[in-house]
Amino acid sequence: MSDIRTEHEGGATVSGAPSAELLERIRRQRRHTLELLTVSAVGLVPWTILLWFTLPSGYTVRQWRTAWVGFDVLLVFAMACTAVLGWRRHRAVAVSAAATAALLICDAWFDVSLALGTDGVWMSAAMAVCVELPLAWFLIHKVLGMLSLAHWPPRTPLADGDESAP
Repeated sequence: MSDIRTEHEGGATVSGAPSAELLERIRRQRRHTLELLTVSAVGLVPWTILLWFTLPSGYTVRQWRTAWVGFDVLLVFAMACTAVLGWRRHRAVAVSAAATAALLICDAWFDVSLALGTDGVWMSAAMAVCVELPLAWFLIHKVLGMLSLAHWPPRTPLADGDESAP
């Protein structure tokens, strides 16, 4: 019996195997994404060093309340989205949970670092250690568990010279 493959919309064939064009497009997009992330990471190093030497150690800010309340509203929204997606058993819950964990880590960092040298540092540190960071760890742990259960396609090279699929 011959293996007849007919291209369908989206680049898949009748047999279910992706077309060569689709594999090449995926490989190119993956390479461009990794190049962008690499350039961004390398470019952020001198920027961070520049900030270390040029930013003042203290700064009077405007709209302090708006910034913090706005951040907490974003955190509530992320938690609510994660809960709703979880209740609906939607696979996007993994993305939402990962974003919520990142926001919790940022919240802990800024709460503690901005309270250094004040009486509020102890409450900020206690909230970070007892609430924000454990919840972030819990969410990351759950996301990793969900990813380990996901059905992934077999690891095959995307094109010549690309031996490691993502």
